[in-house]
Amino acid sequence: MAHYVDREAPKLWRKICTEALIEISLLAENWKLILAGLVFQYIHGLAAHGVHYLHRPGPTLQDTGFFLLPELGQNKFYISETLFTFIFCSFLLWTFHPFVFQNKRIYTVLIWCRIFAYLVASQSLRIVTFYSTQLPGPSYHCHEGSKLARLPPPESVLEVLLINFPHGVVYGCGDLIFSSHMIFTLVFVRTYQKFGTRRCIKQFAWLLAVIQSLLIIASRKHYTVDIVVAWYTVNLVAFFLDRKLPELPDRSSGATAPPLLPLSTRNKDGKNKEEHQKLLNGNSLATPS
Repeated sequence: MAHYVDREAPKLWRKICTEALIEISLLAENWKLILAGLVFQYIHGLAAHGVHYLHRPGPTLQDTGFFLLPELGQNKFYISETLFTFIFCSFLLWTFHPFVFQNKRIYTVLIWCRIFAYLVASQSLRIVTFYSTQLPGPSYHCHEGSKLARLPPPESVLEVLLINFPHGVVYGCGDLIFSSHMIFTLVFVRTYQKFGTRRCIKQFAWLLAVIQSLLIIASRKHYTVDIVVAWYTVNLVAFFLDRKLPELPDRSSGATAPPLLPLSTRNKDGKNKEEHQKLLNGNSLATPS
């Protein structure tokens, strides 16, 4: 076993290096899109932190989901966050699987360009929505009497800009319609549905999205309307963006996928160069605009 690992490790390392060179060339072409997507994540967090200053606690609104689902309680508040963390980390690892595995259909940089397009469009709608009307938060820390329900006026601009991450994300109030956790969850699940290869994982991912929705309501982090609006908004956003954005290049064909265990150095180099050249000359034209 040790001899097999010693023999195959250099081949895997060469594959990782080859993939890295391809992704770096794509990143050089699309770095502005990636940077814009990352910057907007901060803007979204800043907007959510800002609306917390406007939040005024009040009686919890009548909600169908609260009647139907038993309340988990503060001691089980972490369950939905744990599931969300699992979904987020699993998807993140999947987007980097072309660096290691042979069975691949995506380029990591290009898939994240598409993901950020979904996120930015959905989060922009979310910002407009929760600033339009501030509802009394159903979370335990947003009730009257909690120290976190009202934020005192900021003493400086820096206090607002720092957004108190990650504490402010978990214990925010006022940014309700619609759920940010469901935006990320649905974007990830839809992306894997379109570009993933395992049918059983696709079905499992949609099941996790449903469970995540129910747990958020049972944890009283959001009203049911926040979840319902997220489900149809994110799916509609992704549907219309998919019609506008160009299709991503599919790497599943054997002509463009370098073998994990090349027969010889000459064959390996030839196929790597061929893939890199095709990507720069043809496939790179299919990057999102």
